[in-house]
Amino acid sequence: MSRNTSIQVTLKNISKHFGSVRVIDNLDIEFKAGTLTTLLGPSGCGKTTLLRLVSGLEPPTGGEIWFGEQDVSQFSATQRDVGMVFQSYALFPHMNVEKNVGYGLTVLKETKEKIRDAVSRVLETVNLEGFQKRYPDELSGGQQQRVAVARALVLEPKVLLFDEPLSNIDSKLRRSMRDDIRGLQQKTGITSIYVTHDQAEALSVSDEVVVMNDGAIEQQGTPRDLYQRPNSAFVANFIGDSNVVDAILVAEEEGSAIVLGETRIDLEKRKVENRPGKIKLSLRPEMFQLRETGDEKKHVMGTIAHSAYVGAVVEYFISTPVGELFTTAPVSEEQYAPGRKVFLHFHPDELIILPETRG
Repeated sequence: MSRNTSIQVTLKNISKHFGSVRVIDNLDIEFKAGTLTTLLGPSGCGKTTLLRLVSGLEPPTGGEIWFGEQDVSQFSATQRDVGMVFQSYALFPHMNVEKNVGYGLTVLKETKEKIRDAVSRVLETVNLEGFQKRYPDELSGGQQQRVAVARALVLEPKVLLFDEPLSNIDSKLRRSMRDDIRGLQQKTGITSIYVTHDQAEALSVSDEVVVMNDGAIEQQGTPRDLYQRPNSAFVANFIGDSNVVDAILVAEEEGSAIVLGETRIDLEKRKVENRPGKIKLSLRPEMFQLRETGDEKKHVMGTIAHSAYVGAVVEYFISTPVGELFTTAPVSEEQYAPGRKVFLHFHPDELIILPETRG
């Protein structure tokens, strides 16, 4: 399959209610053809429900689901031509890899020769050539996960769905497996939707990320857009680490400035869409440089509250006039003990000014 044959998935005014509970209500979203889009959010935000609506495992309460130019809203899961990779992998323990991967084709009553050839091709795609005769209990967690992906791919689905596929894998293997999934999706060009609550996983595998909260979409965009230009405090806190603080935006003839506690930060010619007055800033930990010296009127002054050694970096929690701020510093740099006074240096262009609250 290539991007030329990939389809766009469109949800129009989609709702899902369980009795009086409205899990998803009047939601519109597009999943672009040939891309991998991740649904990201906390538990209970509606991301898995949305995935099940696309798959046909849950019927919508209202709205429409389109695969390309076809309305599949009333189609069953078997009629929608989707492949799904579950959190548990759901492999048959009594079947070897070849039979697990070819199970769907067997149900479709394809010939043994076609099944064998298709299984061989897809196992090569997921780098499991020669594993046909092994059983699930003879495979590592990563290999089992690739078998589950191969079982979905062998049916050449229009849409590929992933429901927290890496949650049962240890952190080191998870890093390599998310690269494998990203590579497979790009190779096949199948429109894919991926559910996770792990923001690092979402950023690394996705063309686009949809951040969900309480059944609604907070923001949709590329990983870089969401990280560098979050449109709310919720997104800023959920995508990476962030210090969200209150500040004052001041407009003057020579340009705008931000008052952050006792510190004034001149923005010079930077364009700001917010109106003067109270604003919220997102301060990413990596934008700070800790120094013993500074100017309280230009740099935020604080006191080390506590710190934690976590390997390559030291995490610092710093008490400041605008609240406790979190940052990190390489272990190779000078380390600061609790109670030490420090100045937080940063570049004004790196400050993330959150848009004004809507509504």
